[in-house]
Amino acid sequence: MASTPIPTLSVVYPNRVCNQCGCVCDDIALTVEAGNITKADNACDMGQAWFLAKHSDPVDGALAWVKGQPVSLKAAIDTAAEILVQARYPLIFGLADLPCEAQRQAVGLADRVGACLDTTLSDEHGAFDTAFQEVGEVTCSLGEVKNRADLVIFWGTDPVTSHPRHGERFSLDAKGLFTPRGRADRFVVVVDVLETATAKQADVFLKIQKGCDFEALWALRAMVRGIPLRESIQKQTGIEDTALAGLSERMKSCRFGILFFGPGLCATRGRHKNAEAALLLVKDLNDYTRFYAKPMSGPGNVSGAENVVCWQTGYPPGVHFGQGFPRFNSGEFSAKEILGRGEADAAMMVAIDPKAPFSDAIKKRLAALPTVLLTSDAENLLTPGVGFRPTVSILTAPYTISGGGTVFRMDDTPLPLRPVRSSPRPNAKDVLAMIEKRIEELQTQKRVAMQNEKGPR
Repeated sequence: MASTPIPTLSVVYPNRVCNQCGCVCDDIALTVEAGNITKADNACDMGQAWFLAKHSDPVDGALAWVKGQPVSLKAAIDTAAEILVQARYPLIFGLADLPCEAQRQAVGLADRVGACLDTTLSDEHGAFDTAFQEVGEVTCSLGEVKNRADLVIFWGTDPVTSHPRHGERFSLDAKGLFTPRGRADRFVVVVDVLETATAKQADVFLKIQKGCDFEALWALRAMVRGIPLRESIQKQTGIEDTALAGLSERMKSCRFGILFFGPGLCATRGRHKNAEAALLLVKDLNDYTRFYAKPMSGPGNVSGAENVVCWQTGYPPGVHFGQGFPRFNSGEFSAKEILGRGEADAAMMVAIDPKAPFSDAIKKRLAALPTVLLTSDAENLLTPGVGFRPTVSILTAPYTISGGGTVFRMDDTPLPLRPVRSSPRPNAKDVLAMIEKRIEELQTQKRVAMQNEKGPR
C-alpha cells in the first residue's frame, strides 16, 4: 500500500513590502511553501517576478568567491578589506538594494577608508538633488495625493509602465477622502515626447518636442503670473499656446494639484535647470492654490540611500571622504565620472548589478581594478558577458525577504521590513560591519608597525 504524501506547509505573510519600484507597496501577501515564495498576492507583474526570483541560491551552496574560486566568508572579507586599505582612491557605490541600516554602515565604511561614495542612480537623481538645493521643494505624501488631488500631471514619466500600481494606489484611480469616485474626481495631464501608456489614460496629452521642457515650463510660469508672451511658444515646444494657457488656468483653479516628474524631464539639455523650472512653477502656483511636486524615484531603496547619505554627511550622493571629512561637488565625485577619468584604483559595488549602469569603456576600467561585489542576486555572480569579474564576490541575503530594516517610499515615507524566511546567506549590514572591523585591525597594525620603525622618542 502506497504511503500518503505529507502535505507541504503553506504560510501566508500579509502586509509585506515590495521594493521593486518607488511605490514600495506595503500590502503584499506572500505565500511561503517549503521555504520558497510561491505567491505574491496584490503585487504587480514586476513585483511578482521580483519576489519569485528572490529565493534562488547557487547550486554549489557557496557564499563567497575570490578570483572566481569559492572561499570561506572570512577569507573573502579579509581580501576585501586588504583591497580597500591598500587603495589610495577607492570608490564605493550602489546601495540601492539595501535597507537604510546597511546603507548607513556603507557610509561609515567609506568614511573609514577615505573613499568616494555614490549611489546607483545618482546620475539620474543628481539633477533633482541639485534643483532642490537651488530652489527648494514644495512636497507632500502620496497619501495626501490619494485623498486630495483633483489635478494630476505627469511630466516626462510613464508610471503605468515604470510604477504599475502608482495609479491604482495613489494617483489615477485611487479613491480617497476627498476623491471618493477615484478617477472621476481627477483630471489627468501627461506631458511627454511620446504617447506613453500613461498618456493613453490621461484626459489631456501634450506632446512636447525633445529638449524643450525648460521653455514650456517657463512659458507656463509666465502664464500663471499673468505675463503675456512676446511671441508664440508653439514653434519651440510643439505645444499650442492655447493648450498651455488652458493648462495654466486649470492648475491655478484646482483645489489640490500634484506634478510628478521623471527622468524624461532631466534627460535632455538643461538637466537640473529643467527640474528647477518645474519646482519654481509649483512655487508660483501656491500663490493661487495648493500645488506640489514630486520626482518619480527608481527601483530599490534609492530614496532611502539619498536620505541616509544626506543625514550622515550633509550632502546628496557623490561624496568624497579622502580629506578626512565629506566633500561634495555635483558630477565630480560620481561613480561614472571617477571611473570615466580613470581615477579610482579600487572599487566596491554594494547591492548593484554589475551589468546594468556602465558603458563598455567603464567596464574595461573596472576589469583592470581590484573590485569587491556584494549582491543578493545569485545571477550577478560569475555571470558570463558582464565584461569583468569581481576580485571578491559575496552573496548576501535578500533584504526584503530574509532581513529586517527600513526602506523609504518615493515620497520619503519610511516603511519597516519584516522577514518571511531565514537565509543561509549573511546579512549585508553584517558583512559591511565585518569588513570595516577587519579594515580597522589592518589600519591599527599599520600604525603600530610605523611606530616601531621610528623607535622610542
